[in-house]
Formats: sequence, C-alpha cells, structure tokens
Amino acid sequence: MTTTEAAGATTTEAPSGTSEAVVTDHDLGVHGYHKQKDEHLKRLRRIEGQIRGLQRLVDEDVYCIDILTQVSASTKALQSFALQLLEEHLRHCVADAAVKGGGEIDEKVEEATKAIARLLRT
Repeated sequence: MTTTEAAGATTTEAPSGTSEAVVTDHDLGVHGYHKQKDEHLKRLRRIEGQIRGLQRLVDEDVYCIDILTQVSASTKALQSFALQLLEEHLRHCVADAAVKGGGEIDEKVEEATKAIARLLRT
C-alpha cells in the first residue's frame, strides 16, 4: 500500500491487483477549505463588519451613492471569498473524485458547474 499527495489531499492507494478501496482525507470529512479555515473566518468577520457598516450608513442617513459604493465593496468581498472557496473545492473535492474514478467525478464536476452558474447569476 502506498500513500501519496494528490491536489493537497492525502491518498492511500491499494497495491495493484487488489480490491482494497482508496481512502482520502475527503472520506474522513475534511473539506478543501480546512487548512485555511482561520483565514476564511477572519475574512468573513471583516465582511460582516462591512455589512454592519452598511446598516450604520443607512441609520445615519448617508448619501445613497456612498452607501451603494460600500454595497459594491461588500459584494466584491463576498465574490472573492466565493471564488477562493470554489478553487479549494476544485482542488480538493473534485480532485478526490478524480483519484477515485468512476461516476463520482461526473457528479462533482456537475456540482461545481452549478455552483459557478449560481455565482454568475449574482
């Protein structure tokens, strides 16, 4: 049995000719964003602060265009976060499915495609 690194995921492969299943960290419930979890939470707290700032601007009757500028900044921050999460999904979950082979890769690619479509609609 060998252990390799594939797209950031630890993969244990059975020796050729055996029917032993391939086990990856994805199987153990580890998501692609796990290694950057603290960074992501920090980023989301910053975005949360931007949203609270929007509430304050409205409460203080700030000029509409100034509020819209802040809405745009908050939207871009969320989009940037979403793209980073999507990249991690592709590198981890989709790569994991590719290592395993079979129909799971098609399912993960379709899932990612639908997520991209949702992001494009926003």
